[in-house]
Amino acid sequence: MPSPEPTPATVLAALEGLQDPSAHVALVEAGRLRAVVEGHGIRVTLETGANEDTRAGIEAEARAALAKAFPDAAVTLRFVQATGTREITSEDPLPGVKNLVLVMAGKGGVGKSTVASNLTMALARAGHRVGLLDADIYGPSVPTMFGIGGRPFSTDGKKIEPLERFGVKLMSIGFLLEDPKAAIVWRGPMLHGALQQFLGDVNWGKLDYLILDLPPGTGDVALTLSQKTRATGTVMVTTPQEVAVIDVYKAVSMCGKLGIPILGVVENESHFVCDGCGKQHNLFGAGGGQKVADLAGAPLLAQIPVDPSVRVWGDQGTPVVQALPQSSVAKAFTELADAVVAEVAKANAGRGTLSITREGMPARLPILR
Repeated sequence: MPSPEPTPATVLAALEGLQDPSAHVALVEAGRLRAVVEGHGIRVTLETGANEDTRAGIEAEARAALAKAFPDAAVTLRFVQATGTREITSEDPLPGVKNLVLVMAGKGGVGKSTVASNLTMALARAGHRVGLLDADIYGPSVPTMFGIGGRPFSTDGKKIEPLERFGVKLMSIGFLLEDPKAAIVWRGPMLHGALQQFLGDVNWGKLDYLILDLPPGTGDVALTLSQKTRATGTVMVTTPQEVAVIDVYKAVSMCGKLGIPILGVVENESHFVCDGCGKQHNLFGAGGGQKVADLAGAPLLAQIPVDPSVRVWGDQGTPVVQALPQSSVAKAFTELADAVVAEVAKANAGRGTLSITREGMPARLPILR
């Protein structure tokens, strides 16, 4: 008898009894296990804070359960650090979203949308539940980069259903335009209203990560976000040259003023490796990403090389991480996603701690009589 065809639902059913003894929880029930199926290949991501010995036991049990249920399937198991959840208030428009990550540059032309799309895709391929909100109202890129069109709809007359491709929930003003070449000529209040609808009126459901692709500049969109919801943090994107870095500094400053944590910096178009000689060429200079990271007091998360396949597949509507997952540039984006997950875990673990300093205080406080 042939082996049954695996699906995400049947994989989760096979692993329903899998326990994480370090946290005393069932992994499937707690939402800490993700399954992705491609053909007869099964990729399972397990979120846990367990030590190496405990992980080995969980892995052995998971492999045994999957081998019994799907004996012909190739299984890949991957552990990721439990990341925790951002601060969610009673008025938050995204109560089901564990982590809200802003991809920001403060400047156009540095590949921010490319980074946001491939970061999103890398997180999804790792098994996380992910959504991507194209918050660049004037220049939406998500419909092109994900090769998707059509109109969002509502099933209950209350919430808009996002479109979906490659397992990622997507929303963009580009889905609502009759003519994709038409300009949007709105003042600030209209932009503010559209963004509020994208946050509160879209049925995002339960997500591990909602990635927001922010527009250039340091204005209305970031202000609206800081007022309406608590972001886990920002991934700041730059290219190496000084003319880009000087504007990204302003975005770093804005995050400081608005109290938005910076998870780290991505240096996009960092270098080009010649096919013929294998030599690395710094086409746009060097060191810009590290300068931004130093100013932000945050890590340099990744240096993404210049690679024509990123442009080719982006124009064809498939992020390179999905189209060519084994390519060197796709692996760079995958490593970026891993670094973001680690920084999110640190940000959530450190949130709410109180640090008191005596700097600037007198050695002894005056006594009132």
